[in-house]
Amino acid sequence: MPRAGGLRWSGGCSHVPWRVEFHSCNLPFVGVLRFSYGTMGSGKSTLALQIHHNLSTRGLRGLLCTHLDREGAQVSSRLGVAATAVDVGPKLDLFALAQQQVDHHGTLHYLVCDEAQFYAPEQADQLARVVDEFGTDVHALGLLTDFRGRLFPATARFLEVADERCELQVEARCWCGSRATHNARMVDGVQVYEGETVVIGDVEALGDAQPAEVSYELLCRRHWIAGETGRLDDATERALSSH
Repeated sequence: MPRAGGLRWSGGCSHVPWRVEFHSCNLPFVGVLRFSYGTMGSGKSTLALQIHHNLSTRGLRGLLCTHLDREGAQVSSRLGVAATAVDVGPKLDLFALAQQQVDHHGTLHYLVCDEAQFYAPEQADQLARVVDEFGTDVHALGLLTDFRGRLFPATARFLEVADERCELQVEARCWCGSRATHNARMVDGVQVYEGETVVIGDVEALGDAQPAEVSYELLCRRHWIAGETGRLDDATERALSSH
């Protein structure tokens, strides 16, 4: 893929986060806003960490960002790898953050934005402006749909403004063996289709004084619609554990 002022190699949606550049003129760089999406368990945070590692170790200046990561102000992978990150709260102006970096360091080569589905829609527009005005590459990674099967508001905006939209190729699987396409929310072992879009930690079940167990399960569309999960009911689990 050509870049103004030189040559840039890119693998399209292959997520190869390195480039070769030969500068022969003073034209501004042309950045790219890439939105990579997938279900839970598709390796989004692992990829975010890999991109940040590859670029930073090549001397490029950038920031790793996230919001509502399960471990706080860091990007954490289920593989056990983590790195400190900027916590993108709903009031953070990402363009202003990028401007500060450019003013202080003279440049900002990249931003890696994990958990992008939890950003505010206007923050997706701010990132697009960062690309256009500073020539910064922005790698945004997030979920496509919530537990109701609906697009997250920020995801919808990223799909609208991104230069590249890439579905992650690491396929998670439903308990039946089919490709998992939906994130099901379980409350006390029962799938629910209504509630707050974002639930952090435990919540109380209606009429229950004890905290409800809230978790998520990856399902294919057929079993997500039917509400059929891979969990065993209590009687079956007791019967199996008795053997």
